[in-house]
Amino acid sequence: MTASNLPSLHRLDARFDKPLPNDSSIQASAVAASILDDSFAQIDWRAPWLGHVQQLDAISQAITQLSAASNWSMERADTQSSAPETQALISRTQNTPDIIAKVLNTALHQQAADVQQQLPHTKPAYNHKAQTLQFVSQDALPEGEAYESFIGSTGNIPTRDNLHDLFNGSIWLTFPKTKALLNHYHMLEIEQQGVGASRGRVRDTITVFDENGAVLVTANPSIGEALIGFDWQGSLVQPRAQWDDPISPSPNAQAAVYIFGHALLEQLICPRKPLCAHSVVINVGQDFFALSTQQRIAFLDDKLADYMNELLSKDTVTPRHLSPLPILGVPHFWAENEDSHFYDDAFVFRSGRRKSNKNGFG
Repeated sequence: MTASNLPSLHRLDARFDKPLPNDSSIQASAVAASILDDSFAQIDWRAPWLGHVQQLDAISQAITQLSAASNWSMERADTQSSAPETQALISRTQNTPDIIAKVLNTALHQQAADVQQQLPHTKPAYNHKAQTLQFVSQDALPEGEAYESFIGSTGNIPTRDNLHDLFNGSIWLTFPKTKALLNHYHMLEIEQQGVGASRGRVRDTITVFDENGAVLVTANPSIGEALIGFDWQGSLVQPRAQWDDPISPSPNAQAAVYIFGHALLEQLICPRKPLCAHSVVINVGQDFFALSTQQRIAFLDDKLADYMNELLSKDTVTPRHLSPLPILGVPHFWAENEDSHFYDDAFVFRSGRRKSNKNGFG
């Protein structure tokens, strides 16, 4: 498979050659003394499914520089392993933890400054107060304490130096209200049910969406209805001209998909046709598509939080309320789906279960 033919920049406002700000915690000396494994160098920051991630330019710059520093230090170790300065470099890199947390905190503060708002915070549950969010070392999580409860009571998001937590943090930056709401429901369920071998239907639904979710936003309700009904022709093929192109967003578009699941973003580093998101449908007015990407996401975060609050409040909620969406079938996400025969693969685009109820909320 081949990726979409993308220009050098996938967002009109992205500037990947811009140097990191002088007040950033990621200074040149820190970059040289840090190490990330080779998996970070595999990220294609131009991929269309990353275009909505807030502070993407700053995050990509930092991770690219850190990945380059990692590769450079390993090459030095291979060629000059006996040199004292090389041993000192390796020692510094191996003892510089929590790089991803530092990158994300820098982006978090920059995002707040850009939109001139306070830092995002948790949604309190029970007697907990709203806590300002920040990324911290995984080691800060007390042994035996539930991850979600720790976030809710402290505002601290334990973060490891791996791809999974980089993308998780990126979604916290992009959809802070929705992430805080999902964490809130986790806390409520943990308070009532405890932490056991089974999460239960509410936490199962949250986890599936949190890890693998996507949002179809559409001004044409028939597109969402077709997706929910496993009608791939009616949702992805026939209305293709109505789908927004992430490279050049159009005010005339009527449908777009934004990925929420951080595990899905991690899997998309190596795209495979069978990758399937679990989606919800948000119906909007046509004026949504006249907004900038940043404005769209801020609006969508509010709408998605309301949607998930209503969904998770249902007594019958299960992950089956989330609609399967083969993610590489989204128009403009993958060059090969320009050919309508791409959708003839019955293993990927399955007939599925037909639903009489509509999951899309207005």
